[in-house]
Amino acid sequence: MIKHTNHFHGSDLETIEKVYGIKKEDIISFSANVNPLGISPKLRATLAERIDAIMSYPDREYSSLRKCIAEYVHTDVENILVGNGSTELISLFIQIKRPKMALIVGPTYSEYEREVTLGGGITRYYRLEEENNFILDIHSLQEELTKDVDLLVICNPNNPTSTAITRSDMRTILDICKQRGIFVMVDETYVEFAEDVLKITSAPLTGYYNNIIILRGISKFFAAPGLRLGYAICGNQDLLKEINKRKNPWTINSLAAIAGELMFTDEEYIKATRNLIAGERARICGILDTCENIQYFTPTANFVLVKIQKEGVSSMDLFEAAIRKGLMIRDCSTFPFLSNKFIRFCFMEPKQNDALLQVLLEAVK
Repeated sequence: MIKHTNHFHGSDLETIEKVYGIKKEDIISFSANVNPLGISPKLRATLAERIDAIMSYPDREYSSLRKCIAEYVHTDVENILVGNGSTELISLFIQIKRPKMALIVGPTYSEYEREVTLGGGITRYYRLEEENNFILDIHSLQEELTKDVDLLVICNPNNPTSTAITRSDMRTILDICKQRGIFVMVDETYVEFAEDVLKITSAPLTGYYNNIIILRGISKFFAAPGLRLGYAICGNQDLLKEINKRKNPWTINSLAAIAGELMFTDEEYIKATRNLIAGERARICGILDTCENIQYFTPTANFVLVKIQKEGVSSMDLFEAAIRKGLMIRDCSTFPFLSNKFIRFCFMEPKQNDALLQVLLEAVK
């Protein structure tokens, strides 16, 4: 198991406040990868009016919420399972499948490794190569899918590389895994930020393959991590029944369920988010193109992975230069396979992005 040293997560604002003496309210987090538009206006305007909902238990089946999600992702309601954030669903899935050997495509989010290990399994990493711009090579992946592997874990788009696997390539991967008895868990936390969601999401494949489960949440795209609402898309009804048996009833509170229904139907907000991220992603990459001491890897999601090319400047140097201006980026040195030359930051509002770029580009001049 790869050991991860302490680092500042996007939610560690209280720690940052103590270490650097900056009020957390004054910190702009480019590390959390959360939608800069904040929560849905439809949710903000309506949720308070529904406060009486907490006087009743939620619908045990969450029928209305699941219907909204099914329409949002264009699948059957029977293929939707909701949970207390995607982390609960990851944990339940691992507990049920109990993989003996999981192959994780990385560098990526450490929670997958943690859950497999807690379940008594062993993890191994398939390494995305920097020389290939962190883009997955199906042929080399196939060689790593040996007979001892029973679970493949993919974050798509991947955190922190912001690279993505197309649905057509995912289909090839699923075919290989199907032949070898390997289940595939796909985390699509960031897929909604992609310019062409339909090209990347594996949701339509759940109607044809029973060896895939897709996990999503509302923390990032809908800027609501505090609501703790996640959902799974899966066509394997036996697996969904097993997860439902293990899952505690009413893990989503009444207000979170109502909030979900409101968010998933706020089409104006969804469109505005995608337009903002697409515009800033292209604009920022254009600026980074002009800096000889910065290398970036073409992003698909709402964040970009950057490599510092200047000698003597580390990821911690850039972190400190930014945080002293109240801007928090992610030092990526604690991710597997990444050194202290890598940082990650998400796309915020244009003025905030400009402020961060000014600090970063000055630091690597």
